[in-house]
Amino acid sequence: MNIDLKLEDVARLTEAQVLTGEDQLGRQVTQACAADLLSDVLALVQDEGVLLVTGSMAPQVLRVAEVLGLGGLLFVRGKRPNQSMCDYARDAGLPILMTDLSMFEACGVLYSEGVSGAQRKRFPRDNVR
Repeated sequence: MNIDLKLEDVARLTEAQVLTGEDQLGRQVTQACAADLLSDVLALVQDEGVLLVTGSMAPQVLRVAEVLGLGGLLFVRGKRPNQSMCDYARDAGLPILMTDLSMFEACGVLYSEGVSGAQRKRFPRDNVR
């Protein structure tokens, strides 16, 4: 499915506050990954530009997003990153949105608008039956 959803649409649909990356709200969103465990994000996300939906407040979430080339972060459950995290994200060019929705609700909104789950990395054991 070819969708035309941008970060500004994500912010509107999830009633999110834009904390950083106001100048990058035109980024297209076609895939999302929802996880609080960074090991899951590292194991699952294979494409750049994926939106990470998370409630993790660990500063490492920004470094993982930067290394993987994620398109932005949507913090759920009203969790607000601290000022140093916002400063880091701004310097790294990472848009941060924050919503009061639960992870389930936020993902449901995104899915209903055509956003698919991030394509999972292939592991050697995936070929074993």
